[in-house]
Amino acid sequence: MMPIHVIVEGKNDRSKLKRLVGPEINILCTFGTLNSLKLESLRKQVGYDEVYLFMDNDSSGKKIRGVLRDAFPDAVQMYTRRGYAGVEGTPDEYIIAQLEKAGLESYIQYPELPSF
Repeated sequence: MMPIHVIVEGKNDRSKLKRLVGPEINILCTFGTLNSLKLESLRKQVGYDEVYLFMDNDSSGKKIRGVLRDAFPDAVQMYTRRGYAGVEGTPDEYIIAQLEKAGLESYIQYPELPSF
């Protein structure tokens, strides 16, 4: 099985996602603006593996997604909804739905439902 990488913007996005997926998924951060050095480093880490892009639905997120889309033309795009405070502010259920839509359901760590 090929390693899978999800690229997000920041460390809060990464920790949010880390709670919802298994350790087999490598979550990489752009930490804001991408320069060629950062892009090259991401490219090296990813190699020929599977890549998913999960950016915030704001102007900087869209800009970063544009750059990454050029760098990783085969990447699967995942979106958060406009109005959520980025990936980190997106409800777990919505992120889970995005992961399922991207075909990653076998890696999802579903949160425990509270028992009453």
